[in-house]
Amino acid sequence: MHANLQDQLISIEGTAAPSSIVAAIQNTGRDAILRGSGKSDSAAVCILETHSRAVPDPVRGLIRMVQISSSVTLFDLTIRGLSPGTYHATVRDSGDISEGAASTGGVWEMSRIRKEGSSSARGVLGTVQVSKSGIGSVFLDKPIQIWEMIGRSIVLSRSLDGRLSRDDPDTLVGVIARSAGVWDNDKTVCSCSGKTVWEERKEQVSKGML
Repeated sequence: MHANLQDQLISIEGTAAPSSIVAAIQNTGRDAILRGSGKSDSAAVCILETHSRAVPDPVRGLIRMVQISSSVTLFDLTIRGLSPGTYHATVRDSGDISEGAASTGGVWEMSRIRKEGSSSARGVLGTVQVSKSGIGSVFLDKPIQIWEMIGRSIVLSRSLDGRLSRDDPDTLVGVIARSAGVWDNDKTVCSCSGKTVWEERKEQVSKGML
C-alpha cells in the first residue's frame, strides 16, 4: 500500500475485490469512492437496472471487471433491492437493452458450446445469492479478455437461458462499457448531471444502492 497524504490518495495492490476495499475504508468511519481499478484498457463496468415499469428507480447494482492477466478477468458484482434467491449472471450476445433482457439475445457462446457438446460457456459467469434483505455480492473469475465483452450486455436473472420478461422487476440488465484504470479518472464533476462525484455518491447512498 502507498499513501499520498498531500493528494489524499491511497494505492493498494492485491487480490481483494474492489468493493471490499471500499467497505474496509468505510468501516473506519470515513467515506470512499472507487474511481478506477486495474490498468488502462483492462477495466470495464456494467450498471445493472430493471426495465420493469413498476419500479420508480431502476438501478439495482453494479459489476466491476478487471483483467488481471492475458486470459483472466475478475468480476466484482454487488446488487440491492431484489427478491431473495439465487440469480444467474450471464454475458449476452447483444448490447441491445431497448426491451430489457428480452432484446439482449442468447448467452454469449452458448449456441457454439452446445453444438460442440460442451457444458460450459464463457458467457455463464456464475450465480449470486440474494439475502432476505435484498442484498447480494459475489467475486468471480472467468477466462475472458475485457475487449471481448465491450458493447455486449450482462443479464442477472433467476433464469439461466429461458424466456426473459421486460416487466420482471427482479431481472436486471446493463451494457458493458470501458472503465478508467487506477488514477485514470481524476474528474471531480460528473458531466451528465453537473454534480460532484461525492454528491452523486450521497444520492445513491440515500437510495440504498451503495
